[in-house]
Amino acid sequence: MKTRESGMPDEEYWNSFFSPDEILEKLKLDETCVSVADIGCGYGTFTIPAARRVAGVVYGFDIEAEMVAICQTKAKEAGLSNVNVIQRDFVEKGTGLADQSLDYVMLFNILHAENPVGVLKETFRILKLGGKVGVIHWNYDPTTPRGPSMVIRPRPEQIRAWLNAAGFDVRLPFVDLPPYHYGMIGQKRES
Repeated sequence: MKTRESGMPDEEYWNSFFSPDEILEKLKLDETCVSVADIGCGYGTFTIPAARRVAGVVYGFDIEAEMVAICQTKAKEAGLSNVNVIQRDFVEKGTGLADQSLDYVMLFNILHAENPVGVLKETFRILKLGGKVGVIHWNYDPTTPRGPSMVIRPRPEQIRAWLNAAGFDVRLPFVDLPPYHYGMIGQKRES
């Protein structure tokens, strides 16, 4: 199931919204992370930079075959052997990864999905104890040049409540990611 109001714009336009390395730095994705997932990887905007930062594998998930092919090609062209891109309906079927198998999950511009707590619960399931989830989303501002409609666009306080409902402690409650995004980090509770 595609998420509500999903679909990718032209890649050059999409990439103009982000500074991936800066965002990954601010959201604490670093070499201490061995295994990572990018849920809704799209063009590989964050998958490829993440693969350069981590000690192990980065799984990229997307429902669109075209996005999977683009991300796979980029990984190959970059000489990265630690990227595994999977076409999968993760909203309906989960990731298919083993319980407690990842150190970090990226949920970037995806929590406007029909069941955000369900996506977060799947994230909780696949994270190791103490594992982190990095979240970014569009600012709750109708003047942003794109993003989901305001009716389904989550506010930061909603995402923090969803993180708590799924079992996460919010470790970094708000990170400004100008010009159009914000982020936060949740951590899987140890007990």
